[in-house]
Amino acid sequence: MIMTIAMRELRSMFLSPLAWSVLAVTQLIIAWSFFTQIDFFFSIQQQLTTMPNPPGVTDLVVMPTYEIASIILLMVTPLLTMRLISEERRNGSMALLLSSPVSMTQIVLGKFVGIVIFMLILVGMISLMPLSLMMGSTLDLGKLAAGAFALFMLLAAFSAAGLFLSSLTVNPVVAAVSSFGLLLLLWIINSNSGDNGENLLSQLSILAHFAPMLRGLINSADVAYFVLFIVTFLVLTIRQMDSQRLQA
Repeated sequence: MIMTIAMRELRSMFLSPLAWSVLAVTQLIIAWSFFTQIDFFFSIQQQLTTMPNPPGVTDLVVMPTYEIASIILLMVTPLLTMRLISEERRNGSMALLLSSPVSMTQIVLGKFVGIVIFMLILVGMISLMPLSLMMGSTLDLGKLAAGAFALFMLLAAFSAAGLFLSSLTVNPVVAAVSSFGLLLLLWIINSNSGDNGENLLSQLSILAHFAPMLRGLINSADVAYFVLFIVTFLVLTIRQMDSQRLQA
């Protein structure tokens, strides 16, 4: 039943012009950034030959591309998650799901799996650009895989938070703005922290856990942070939906 709801959600996304617009605009902006990084790499190639251990094309082109993608998708993801529950509640189709013999856990997980599959497609499309460099250079495939994994975990966390905020309101615009505000806060929360607040705020910051993974340092603590982040927001969404079913 979870996969049935997920496939239904995925189909509805691709039937909407929003999903195609997001894919097109995101790919266009990231492709521009990708070619800019390549141009920068060629411009400093002569200086790199004089360095003892120069960074390679993976460090100077691939990782910055994933970093730019993360910032763009921080703004884009709320547009995709805003309609997951709030729009169905506004259109009245959520009442059919609430009255069906399907648990809230299955509904929430189905919607989450649907948006995560879309994010996986998006990460795959973004990764095709760095992979194209293999035709003319040597890539560090380990770092590339770590960067793709880090971006996927980040987008899954964004999706879980967006799904929860979508369950709190019937207005998709309010859900999108709230999601963006929350994600942006968690992104910059430790940007100006001093020594006293560094440990606590870095534990809460998404960026503090994403950045090491993007550099190829896959740490169990960082992975656990994203898993707990996703699970927490999914549990909160299930509880919110259960309360709505009881009130219906």
